[in-house]
Amino acid sequence: MAGIIPSHHLPPPPQAVAVMTDYLTTTTAFPPALINTSIIPFISPLRYRQEPSTLVVHTEPDLDRLLSCLPHLLVELRAGEAPSLTDGLKFELRTLPVDAKAVADGDTVTVYVSTLDGRESSRVPRQVEVAAVERSEALAERNYSKADALQKQITDAGYRLMHVDNQEILAREYRIRLRGIDAPERSMPYGKEAKDELVKIIEGKCLKILVFGKDRYGRFVGDVYCNGIFVQESLLKKGLAWHYTDYDKRPELEKWEKDARAKRVGLWASTKPETPWEWRKSRRENRHPRVHA
Repeated sequence: MAGIIPSHHLPPPPQAVAVMTDYLTTTTAFPPALINTSIIPFISPLRYRQEPSTLVVHTEPDLDRLLSCLPHLLVELRAGEAPSLTDGLKFELRTLPVDAKAVADGDTVTVYVSTLDGRESSRVPRQVEVAAVERSEALAERNYSKADALQKQITDAGYRLMHVDNQEILAREYRIRLRGIDAPERSMPYGKEAKDELVKIIEGKCLKILVFGKDRYGRFVGDVYCNGIFVQESLLKKGLAWHYTDYDKRPELEKWEKDARAKRVGLWASTKPETPWEWRKSRRENRHPRVHA
């Protein structure tokens, strides 16, 4: 499949910048400023029924912006500030810019990953690729009812056509649950503040997400990074989430919560705030009260 030429296939520039990849290894990344992006074609990830005349070549500023969201260019992490990495890492995601409306609450967000991503490109179902091409043709023919039906087919399969830099990109949807924390529910005290803080951190940004598995609701559970910020750390330090000790034993998260408690910031201004898990349990019991004989 044709697509963006990965940076490791290009001749090394005279100056390379060493950056931390995860927490264990160091690699060399080539920022857009050091790459002659005018020679790199950006085309649709769709593999079927496309003519050369339909392919789009991006301008250099457009390509630089999109490249910043893709896996081969890395989000910088300050050495020594990353939390301990436990066993069980499944895979890593690099997202497209996040929409504020995709933030459900203080610990849940829906993100999208371009199918130009190396991991995603080989996983797109054929019927989704074909539907995306046929939808473009239907729109060109002003057959809007057919285009809408194809759009629904794409969405139902877990994909979406995103508009980035005035171009349409096929992307896969991921619902993300922030690992190791539990933020107040939206109708709880500080629920709105927790959601607003998460929006403030990630709106319009590309994220790096380390995925460790799924929860019982089908959400991917992961550590979320935004421009070098470990998002869970920020929420814990501002007193907008609990360390979810039933599922996470990392001492860093425990310390950040204790520090917020000591400073009485956020929800810790209350002497004994109700936890989200207690609140959810109470709601369940009220909906389904026990009948005593």
